[in-house]
Amino acid sequence: MSTLVTTTSVANSVKLGDISGISIVDFASFLDGSNKQAVADALLDSFKSVGFAYVVNYGMPKDKVESMFDWSRRFFALPMETKMLAPHPPSGMHARGYSPPGQEKLSQHVYDKNELAKLRAQAPDVKENFECGREDDSITIVWLPDGALPGFKEACLDFFWSLREVELFILRALSLGLHLEEDYLAKCHTAVDNQLRLLHYPSVPIEQIESHEVERIGTHSDFGSITLLLQDGAGGLEVEHPHNPGTFIAATPVEGAILVNAGDFLMRWSNDMIKSTVHRVRAPRKGSEDGMAPERYSIPYFCSADFSRVVDCLPGTFSETKPKKYEPISASRTPSGSCSC
Repeated sequence: MSTLVTTTSVANSVKLGDISGISIVDFASFLDGSNKQAVADALLDSFKSVGFAYVVNYGMPKDKVESMFDWSRRFFALPMETKMLAPHPPSGMHARGYSPPGQEKLSQHVYDKNELAKLRAQAPDVKENFECGREDDSITIVWLPDGALPGFKEACLDFFWSLREVELFILRALSLGLHLEEDYLAKCHTAVDNQLRLLHYPSVPIEQIESHEVERIGTHSDFGSITLLLQDGAGGLEVEHPHNPGTFIAATPVEGAILVNAGDFLMRWSNDMIKSTVHRVRAPRKGSEDGMAPERYSIPYFCSADFSRVVDCLPGTFSETKPKKYEPISASRTPSGSCSC
């Protein structure tokens, strides 16, 4: 898996620098227990300032990540008629199965199917994806038939549960950063109502993206608590500048890092202490010589709090001088389904 930026560990430091203002946080001393609070503080600081953080040394072997990207490439290289044997259900609320290029249209706060159809016709999202959740979920996973790509199902489910472990590390660190008990947030994420998405962006003329004839993914925020994102080295992900709305900064791939961002639910839960920042996927800032945006692969993992749990603003995020902005809410009342990265 190629990447564009590398990092080098700094002795006794948990923040290794930043990319476009997004902190690079070394999780090693959180996982070994030697400096948990410093890691937690660095992660929360980045979430408070920009809503994103690069996390390195997060406990997943490099070869496991590379293997999942290889499975993703193998899946998307299948003939279209084979991929369509695992079709995404008609309802966009059930994020399972395969969606071909142009089928989905991601937009911010637009849920009416007729309005979405208009947006899709104006500038379709040129991407394809496959989604799955846990097998005991009430939503049936749509898999390829046996024999179409042997080992794919097992690889997806194994990776789903590996990222679940990373999710728990991140939630525990955020809890400590918020000066809560370490398992506070993890206790609200026991149902594992999460979604694993494999994404492929085919190569497309840069001019078509810049003229908005087509899009990769439009500007949006994520719905849930947190999103974990693995991306190849192609680039193209952009995050809105925290102090200059409407201006976007490149979230350049960092070797060995997983990119973590807060969703709308966590922002509300934190009484807006944590930012849920809008982002998009465009052509990479450094265009190719032939005028084509290179193909891109990414693997986001969307994490949600238990739908049955009602949560109030987190302790420590409100006071007499900073009252609660929101009433208690359950995760089931926020828009369901995943976003894209």
